[in-house]
Amino acid sequence: MKKNKTTNRDVVLHTATSLFLTQGYHTTSMDEIVAVSNVSKTNIYYYFKSKEELLSAILDQLIQTYNEMIYEVVSRKDQSVQERFEILLQLLTQQETDCLGGCPFITLYTQMPQGNPLFRDKVSQFFQSQITTVEMLLNEGMKKSEIQTELPARSTAQFIVSAIEGALFLQHASQDPSILENLKFTLAFLLK
Repeated sequence: MKKNKTTNRDVVLHTATSLFLTQGYHTTSMDEIVAVSNVSKTNIYYYFKSKEELLSAILDQLIQTYNEMIYEVVSRKDQSVQERFEILLQLLTQQETDCLGGCPFITLYTQMPQGNPLFRDKVSQFFQSQITTVEMLLNEGMKKSEIQTELPARSTAQFIVSAIEGALFLQHASQDPSILENLKFTLAFLLK
């Protein structure tokens, strides 16, 4: 079996992601990425023409990773909707704890160059996709009478995604892990 070789591009993406999430996009320089990654500046600029292009690639990679994980959980038709919801909630709340904002997307969004709507659109589309996925799962659960049938699916999905993101931020800001545990319990209670 052939092993995937780690490329300089991969090293730079990993290094920059870590630095942007823990220090912030604005406070991380390309020179620091060069120093930490041990990849030459020339090589970095071969792959990424600017720091903004690097941020765009990081967002694309994070979005793809999360979408694949979410899809894998939601597509498990051998499990009940309630079980998939529990796994999905666990997945979405087990995010980077050393991010400045408690969540990679909140952290990067608050640090993004505001003059570039491409970044805002990428994050918005990711969350809209997440809301749609939660809504589909809610509708499936209602059809199977596994969860409350009188819940408005779209607004409940928006509430769930908002609650998760808010809880991630609050847990990080207060350093209180019970916030996410209480959220999981409350959402499970709400859906029964």
